[in-house]
This record gives sequence, C-alpha cells and structure tokens, in this order.
Amino acid sequence: MNNPHINHAVIDSTEFVRGQEQKFLDQLVPLVSTQSVVLDLRKVTRIDAAGLAALITIYCDACKAGHSFRVANPSVHVAELLALVRLDRLLVVEHAEQISCPENLSCPDLQLQESAA
Repeated sequence: MNNPHINHAVIDSTEFVRGQEQKFLDQLVPLVSTQSVVLDLRKVTRIDAAGLAALITIYCDACKAGHSFRVANPSVHVAELLALVRLDRLLVVEHAEQISCPENLSCPDLQLQESAA
C-alpha cells in the first residue's frame, strides 16, 4: 500500500549526467523540503558523478527537512553504480514493485505523481 504523503517522481530521460543535474535539483529540492519523495529511475541508463552528487544533495535536503528521499527501479547499470559507491543501501527502495508509476509520461524530464491511499 502506498503512503499518501509520498510523491512519486519519474525521470523521463535516459541520462542523469553533468549538465542535466541542475534541472532535476531545481525541481526536486523544493519538493523534498515539503514532502517525502520516491524517484523512479527505470528509464535512466546512464548516470555519472554529477548525477550521483545530485541524488546525495536531494537526500540530504530531504533529511534536513524531516522527509525521506528514495529511488526505485534503477536499471542494471545504474544499480551497479549505486552499489559501487554504497548509495544503494541508503537510497534504493527494496520493494520497488510496490511503487506504482505511469508508463505513458508526457513530461520530457520529470513527472510527479502523488500516491493515493
């Protein structure tokens, strides 16, 4: 069952890399300051140090605000990188199948969906 106070965000881009991280920070940092967020990474096939740093920034800002930030459904490559730097233990939702996210997204970069109780 989904928590009604958690927003689910989906990155509708295949890359979370330097040059693109700021637009995600601009959208997610204000959001995690007011509520908990699960970020679905199912479409992201490439992430670099800037993308990992952005995830850490978002996580820290959420914690400072008393909220949670997690990621779900990372691709194999992204999951390997998260594990390599040990962010998987901190960020990855174990039961991602419980996260319901739309398959047909119209937003070019980020789609937010408030979960229903």
